[in-house]
Amino acid sequence: MPSIRDHAVVLRNQLIGESDRIITLLCREEGKVRAVAKGVRKTTSRIGSRLAPFMVVDVQWSTGKSLGIIQQVESVGSYASGLATDYEAYTAATAMVETADQLTHHEATRQQFLLLVGGLRALSERAHPTSLILDSYLLRALSLAGWSPSVDSCAQTGAPGPHQHFVPALGGMVAADVAPPGALRVGPQVVQLLAALLEGQWDVAEASGASTRDEASAIVSAFTQYHLERGIRSLGETSRLRSERTAEARQ
Repeated sequence: MPSIRDHAVVLRNQLIGESDRIITLLCREEGKVRAVAKGVRKTTSRIGSRLAPFMVVDVQWSTGKSLGIIQQVESVGSYASGLATDYEAYTAATAMVETADQLTHHEATRQQFLLLVGGLRALSERAHPTSLILDSYLLRALSLAGWSPSVDSCAQTGAPGPHQHFVPALGGMVAADVAPPGALRVGPQVVQLLAALLEGQWDVAEASGASTRDEASAIVSAFTQYHLERGIRSLGETSRLRSERTAEARQ
């Protein structure tokens, strides 16, 4: 069987047989790949730790009818250990790989690969506040998939903003005469933060207040969940952590 080699992010793995795992990889050139890693659950395995979620690897596998067989793995970016010591960052990273898993299929996805690697690296290095990294990743990943939220103009009419209503089903910010009854009203600071997260303007994003970040996170989560076929379970946990943090700050 022919072999392929590529850089990849480990998205998830599942048990198979007594000592094997099926590894789901997001590859730089080959898109999403599922391959069997034989014997990695044995204590003598030399590659098991390299195939943990969040790891970036140089991997070689043989192709098959449905599943490949992993032949060789070398570490490129070891982010799993750095994320394991911070539950909030770990949960955000889990939401990222869940989202990447749903947004990508078997087509080449170099931009999605690079975006995910950058997000995991930023979380591991604590480059920015965790919630901002996650929300920026989600907005950009959805944009690459064709679901870029409209922030500066009405998603339905194109009328220039600022507008005050965000409606996930309509594509983002919409004018008042387009917004359905009960549509979420969004303040200008939240709109500014959403735009900064989309563009990677970290100085603007980091200047935002806690309440603004919380409101933006809720909007990003709703927009993400609306567009994906299956819900992102980890976003529920990030929401819980955010609520706990807010409650502690008010005490």
